[in-house]
Amino acid sequence: MSQRSERRGIHVDQSELLCKKGCGYYGNAAWQGLCSKCWREEYQRARQRQIQEDWALAEKLQREEEAAYVSSHSSSQTQPPQSHSQQSLATFSKFEEKKTNEKTRKVTTVKKFFSPSSRTAPKKVPPEKESEKQEKEEKLQGRRESHGENLLRDLKGIFTQPWEMASPTEESHEGKAPSPSITRQSSIETDRVSRDFVEFLKTLQKPGREVHKQSRGFIESMGNKKDLSAEELSECVQDFYQGMSDRLLNHFKGSSEKVDRVMDQVEKYIMTRLYKSVFCPETSDDEKKDLATQRRIRALHWVTIQMLCVPVDEEIPEVSDSVVKAITDIIEMDSKRVPRDKLACITSCSKHIFNTIRVTKNEPASADDFLPTLIYIVLKANPPRLQSNIQYITRFCNPSRLMTGEDGYYFTNLCCAVAFIEKLDAQSLNLSPEEFERYMSGQASPRRQDDPAAWPQSGSRVNPALSQIHHNLKLLSNLEKRQQQVTEGAQNLQTELAEWQDSVAREVQEILERYPLEIKPRASAIDAENVENDRLPPPLQPQVFAG
Repeated sequence: MSQRSERRGIHVDQSELLCKKGCGYYGNAAWQGLCSKCWREEYQRARQRQIQEDWALAEKLQREEEAAYVSSHSSSQTQPPQSHSQQSLATFSKFEEKKTNEKTRKVTTVKKFFSPSSRTAPKKVPPEKESEKQEKEEKLQGRRESHGENLLRDLKGIFTQPWEMASPTEESHEGKAPSPSITRQSSIETDRVSRDFVEFLKTLQKPGREVHKQSRGFIESMGNKKDLSAEELSECVQDFYQGMSDRLLNHFKGSSEKVDRVMDQVEKYIMTRLYKSVFCPETSDDEKKDLATQRRIRALHWVTIQMLCVPVDEEIPEVSDSVVKAITDIIEMDSKRVPRDKLACITSCSKHIFNTIRVTKNEPASADDFLPTLIYIVLKANPPRLQSNIQYITRFCNPSRLMTGEDGYYFTNLCCAVAFIEKLDAQSLNLSPEEFERYMSGQASPRRQDDPAAWPQSGSRVNPALSQIHHNLKLLSNLEKRQQQVTEGAQNLQTELAEWQDSVAREVQEILERYPLEIKPRASAIDAENVENDRLPPPLQPQVFAG
């Protein structure tokens, strides 16, 4: 009981939200606590080290292959041609070919950079490798044909309006066609975004044509990179953002406001077209994380406001409405395609949370109150594909939005809330380990924590369904009491009205008895026949004058 009486609450120092490098920008758990700028620098350094290691490995494999070839070639020249020797040489060649294929498969990506130039003299190829060389030539021919098809598609795209072109990601999903209505809706949205993008670029004139050309070219190139990992896709998009932003800065002579406005439209156009292929890609484990997070939140359905020390009173109508709006915004995030629109949903949700705290406490909300309330909203909403949406924003949003501003601050807090939910334990909720395990397993359910006697005893085993039934019965009992109070009040009002009517009638009767009505005789007219009026002069008579 002493543990419950000393409620700590959830406190996160604001310095923990910033980048670990100390650059002053907001960090992210997906980037190991770094901001997007520092993360890209670390990623580039790690990638450079990996390339150097792959370079060294490729050179080592090439030396081993050349040494094996020289030894096999020298042994074939010194030994006489015998059937047993030829059989052993063929076996050795097959072994070397198998070994080479295995090593080549490990460094397929890197070895392309180290292939011998066409200007160098060709090496002597043994007869055993002639078939392999022919297969490589056939593959090269296939690549040339595919390159020709890509060139024809590019030429076709030059004479086609941008909104008439099908997105490469949409073409890849045509075979699946999960629902015609969903496909029709996405194509309508894509066409609308394309038209809006073209109309916006018309205001930029010459740089607008260059931006449109670069954006279309990038979308076409991304259509051929379906096998890349999620990190590699993110790197491609972020490189494009960086290059486009640098060119726009040079054109607008350092006007960051205009650059941000153009980059917002570029992000909206590109990510709407690429949404199907880059959101929760098959090469990532985002779907597994989504399911794990949803199961975790469902298991924590019993967590109450009091456990999280949330300063919110849902009995207030305005607070209740703001909570519903916050839940709606965080759920609506999944329906948006553009990272900026998803961030707008998070920002709107956070503002509703601040409003609930302000109305409840009658004072401005603090950061210490915001994070527990955000955790409560996430637990109550259980947003669909939460991890996928967070990863999508992290990978493909304009990095300047995540590093600074209110969007970056609210998004960083959301990442902290999700990380807290994943690591939630008994100590975080001020519970004993035994109570936490009983609540998680469904053996017990917490009741109102403002009543210490209402906590389940150590030996009690309460079914959550029965607990909910008891809670509903308690609500019905309270409603019945309130209804009785209203009925009694109505009856009292009716009695008071009848008594008031009787009292008014009695007062009127008393006044009439005290002041009786006297009817006086009617006064006669002044020209009536009255003998007492003989002193009056005679009436005037009309006279006629002769003209």
